[in-house]
Amino acid sequence: MFYYVLKYVLLGPLLRLLFRPRIQGLEHIPAEGAAIVAGNHLSFSDHFLMPAIIKRRITFLAKAEYFTGPGIKGRLTAFFFRGAGQIPVDRSGKEAGRAAIREGLGVLAKDELLGIYPEGTRSHDGRLYKGKVGVAVMAIRAQVPVVPCAMVGTFEIQPPGQVVPRIKRVSIRFGEPMEFSRYAGLENEKAAIRAVTDEIMYAILELSGQEYVDRYAAEVKAELKPEQARKFPRLRR
Repeated sequence: MFYYVLKYVLLGPLLRLLFRPRIQGLEHIPAEGAAIVAGNHLSFSDHFLMPAIIKRRITFLAKAEYFTGPGIKGRLTAFFFRGAGQIPVDRSGKEAGRAAIREGLGVLAKDELLGIYPEGTRSHDGRLYKGKVGVAVMAIRAQVPVVPCAMVGTFEIQPPGQVVPRIKRVSIRFGEPMEFSRYAGLENEKAAIRAVTDEIMYAILELSGQEYVDRYAAEVKAELKPEQARKFPRLRR
């Protein structure tokens, strides 16, 4: 219930008014049935802007830290994300990837929309990074279409480290659904899931026009010195 109040009464109308999103390809979102919406991840604002313009309910796998923060702020954040129907996923340890896949498949089994960011984390510099293969495993195992999505302009309105977003128009673009029935039964084959993931990432790249980096974003972030990381949010201002 809270999800729809948030979407249609509280947050959704406000986001549409402030950011006036240009929307392309919304017709590519299936009207019913399970599907994965796979997008780039440039900003914390992505969590709210994309769901606000999709007519159907969409569930994202959210990092567990959003649900375990300390103090009043932490409890409010956890309440918000749970009310919005988001699922906490622990991203640490060897079981993290398998747990995320199990949760995602559970959403798809109910014929719902699953939202996922294949990069696994927000881009720290506005570029598109190599996708993790979980999206391919779920698409092949559940035999559902994948709709590529590109958020354009959200890095500029709220780069990493900026709490309050700038008021500026953004674009949200959806590509044609991609189906991978030809890979049926190959979700445990490394070459197959890598090929599917790369195909999805290329579709996102075509929509977003970003510069592509053939490395995982988390690896690149880990190599940055603190002073370098602080500079990146200013690159595209």
